[in-house]
Amino acid sequence: MKKIGVLLSGCGVYDGSEIHEAVIAMLAIARKGGKYLCMAPDMEQYHVVNHLTGEASSEKRNVLVESARIARGEISDLKNINAVDIDALILPGGFGAAKNLSDFAIKGKDADIHPEVHRLITEMTDMKKPVGAICISPVVLAGVLREKHPEVSIGNDLGTADAIEAMGGGHSVCSVDMIHVDKKNNLVSTPAYMLGPGIAEVAEGIEKLVEQIFKMF
Repeated sequence: MKKIGVLLSGCGVYDGSEIHEAVIAMLAIARKGGKYLCMAPDMEQYHVVNHLTGEASSEKRNVLVESARIARGEISDLKNINAVDIDALILPGGFGAAKNLSDFAIKGKDADIHPEVHRLITEMTDMKKPVGAICISPVVLAGVLREKHPEVSIGNDLGTADAIEAMGGGHSVCSVDMIHVDKKNNLVSTPAYMLGPGIAEVAEGIEKLVEQIFKMF
C-alpha cells in the first residue's frame, strides 16, 4: 500500500489549509487504495482569521493542533517525518501555505520557507519521489526548489505567476479541471480554488493530481 503524506498548514482557507482541497485529496488517495499520512509543523499560526467575517483577530492558534481537526486527530509533527517514510507528498492549498509553511503572502518572491517544510520537500525531490501541490501551494515548491527551476501551475493569476518565475520557476496556465506535470522534478500541480468556481470543479483537478501521482510510482 502506497503511503502519501498530506502536509497541512492549519484549518481554514484564510489562515490554514483549505478544507475542501485537503479532504478531497485524502478521499482520492483512499479511493486509489493508498494510505494518507497527515502532518503539519508544530508552530504558531501567522494569524487567526474569523472565517465568518473575514477579519483577523488577536487570537493565537497552533498549526499542528488546528490541522489535527482535518486529520481527525491522526497527525504527525512534521519534524518526525522523513522522505523514507512516505512514497509521495501532497500540499493542499489555503493561505496557510503562504502564511505558515512559507511567508509568501508577506514577502512574495523573496519568501522564506519553513525549515522543516524545506527539508522534507528537498528530501522528496532528491529521492525522485512525487510531490503534488494544490491551489497556492506551488509557491512553496518554487521557494524550495529555486535551483531546480520547477514547473508548476496556479491557474492564471498573473501576479502569483510572475512571482513564481522570479523565484526561478516556470508557470503554465491551467484550467481548474486540469493538472500540470513537471516530469523532470516529479511535480504535479492543479489550480483548485485559485480558480474555483466550486467544490465539484475543484475536485476534478485534485482527483487527476492524485491519479497522476499514483502513475508516477
